[in-house]
Amino acid sequence: MIRLLVAENHVPMRDRVVRFLEVEFSVVASVGNGQEAIDAESRTCPEVVILDISMPVMSGIEAAAQLKLRGSKAKVIFLTMHEEPEWVQAALATGAIGYVIKRRLASDLRPAIREVMAGRRFISHLLTAKPC
Repeated sequence: MIRLLVAENHVPMRDRVVRFLEVEFSVVASVGNGQEAIDAESRTCPEVVILDISMPVMSGIEAAAQLKLRGSKAKVIFLTMHEEPEWVQAALATGAIGYVIKRRLASDLRPAIREVMAGRRFISHLLTAKPC
């Protein structure tokens, strides 16, 4: 079973994400900020780290960059409300290979985990659509 770490500062959302994922995956830790994500990653050795971008203490972007600097082997997926291209670019620049917008959580998060575990990038479909 794939081992996940979830970092989301909004407790009801974090609980929702954990319940949603536990059906198919093993959630080894759930935390409320980027610093806690870094600390939990070193203790629990997850295969995938799911990060919100906007968190207190340390943002998800900063946490992903720190995980990369520390040599973490975990694959990073951002789960965020930010849909603007500059956020996607900033997230991918940290080495993340997944980007899921929260309003697509039910349809995109589980497939994103499977895709990144297979070594493929996943970005929510609405973000890749071209405007008319």
